[in-house]
Amino acid sequence: METDNLFYRIFLRNPQLISELLPQIPADCQFQMSAPVVKGRKFSLDGLLTPLDENPEHPLIFLEAQMQRDLQFYGRYFAEIFLYLYEYQINRPWYGLLILPNQTLNLGADSPYQPLLSQQVQRLYLQDLIPQDRLSPNLSLLKLIILDPEQTIPFAQTLLQQTPDQEAFQRQLDVIEAILANKFPLLTPKEILKMLHIPTVGLRETRFYQEIAKEVRQEALQEGRQEGRQEGEITVILRLLARKLGTLSPAQIAQIQTLSLSQLDNLTEALFDLNQSQDLDDWLTRGGA
Repeated sequence: METDNLFYRIFLRNPQLISELLPQIPADCQFQMSAPVVKGRKFSLDGLLTPLDENPEHPLIFLEAQMQRDLQFYGRYFAEIFLYLYEYQINRPWYGLLILPNQTLNLGADSPYQPLLSQQVQRLYLQDLIPQDRLSPNLSLLKLIILDPEQTIPFAQTLLQQTPDQEAFQRQLDVIEAILANKFPLLTPKEILKMLHIPTVGLRETRFYQEIAKEVRQEALQEGRQEGRQEGEITVILRLLARKLGTLSPAQIAQIQTLSLSQLDNLTEALFDLNQSQDLDDWLTRGGA
């Protein structure tokens, strides 16, 4: 499971979750996500939430999801934080937020860091959410991640049924689709929608498809010439592929740049079924058929 990207997507789509887990954070405080590199030891922070406003009292939040055993985790986590604070000369408060599967996960000795863990860092154990029935919608999304597979779909359906309006429904659906795609990597987006029993929300009506169609249409309108339209569509598709699959290889980019307009249209349609880089390679190997 690509937990880092998944959790960051959840938090950015549901910013109120930050203040739910960290009561010290004002409910209206907005953040942007980044993953800066600390040069001293070439540490790369998994997730740094930086307040969008200039209020010096609003803190940085060092967010990390750790799902695997790591006997050096605590030492590395705090080393990254303090090196970052030193290197970037930070003059505002900070808090840590750790998302962990359960309390038995071995992350190494925590005794040297107890004062920090008890005062500066909130540890959320996903397993503790399982028996709780009265969770907020945001915390319920996190519970969905840890539920047994047979409970996941019914619980996801319940969450969607509880959304108050269409805008909230689309936002919730976007995150739920991401969670289910991570839990069931062999399922296509079409199959996920079918499992959720959403007959009125076809694939072409989802936010992701509308985003693609809108961007491609805008590029096409801006470029009156055939050559310009083709170049515009290539630019848009490369951007959307990178957003969904991560960084594309030079070979993949080169192949996409040789596609005809009809093949580019086919690739736009196929975006929904491409869940990893290998899927794109397979599609390109078939010649964009």
